[in-house]
Amino acid sequence: MPSADRTTVDVEGTTLRVSNLDKVLYPADGTTKSDVMHHYLVVADAILAQLAGRPATRKRWPDGTAKGSFFEKNVPRGTPDWVRTVVLDSPGSTRDREQVTYPVLEDRAGLIWSANLAALELHTPQWTVGPRGGVHPPDRLVIDLDPGEPAGLPECVEVAYLVREHLEAEGFTVVPVTSGSKGMQLYASDGRQREGTTFRDYAHGLAQTLESERRDLVLSSMKREIRTGKVLLDWSQNTPAKTTVTPYSLRGRERATVAMPRTWDELDADLQQVHRTEVEDRMADLGDLMEQLTA
Repeated sequence: MPSADRTTVDVEGTTLRVSNLDKVLYPADGTTKSDVMHHYLVVADAILAQLAGRPATRKRWPDGTAKGSFFEKNVPRGTPDWVRTVVLDSPGSTRDREQVTYPVLEDRAGLIWSANLAALELHTPQWTVGPRGGVHPPDRLVIDLDPGEPAGLPECVEVAYLVREHLEAEGFTVVPVTSGSKGMQLYASDGRQREGTTFRDYAHGLAQTLESERRDLVLSSMKREIRTGKVLLDWSQNTPAKTTVTPYSLRGRERATVAMPRTWDELDADLQQVHRTEVEDRMADLGDLMEQLTA
């Protein structure tokens, strides 16, 4: 007999055990593990397109966002054999291991498996792996806009338009994403892959250019002591060893906010982060805004 806090579910023909569905993972707004699973099913088509072929690093909050969290790269013990895994050389940050066995989340069952482990955040690199595990070059560029207090989303919006102007002049399509945290990310693609650190070097150069044009607002330096009131263009997210929160992922904040793609028309002085309860209606109205990068 199953215990009261453990049950078996069927997700598109895959059977898996889930537990503690009523456990509150976001005490500030009452979001439960069941709500987290519902979110990932609502955004499933869109987020699976972002996760496709990308090794997933998970950030887990087993006891909810009021307690501690940890990043997990390797798949945990007991991972079902139907979860696709890929063994890659360690990027140098996983306790001196030479290789890491990552999951590649490819279906709704994988999303529910991950959510059941209280992996609220899913992080991915800008490169992909092929069906036999070969590493492909990055296929998109990402710039993280990180505001230093008292700067916030209004300042990020101003900088986003500056970045967009430069990138579109170079032939890139650019999609803004409110991060679900403090700032924004801008994802850009021109349909081409770039080897190694090409995107990183390009983004660094762009950050330096915009810093020289708007020293009152833009920073390219990572030094925290000079961030006050300015927006850091974090070009380093394009380093192959780094990951960025995946669009449509929940964030492990006080409330269940989401890394949410936005239309450019939404970017104004009143811009706010998106809560999970707003996502279903947005998806029905706007669809998958990230599709623009692969159209």
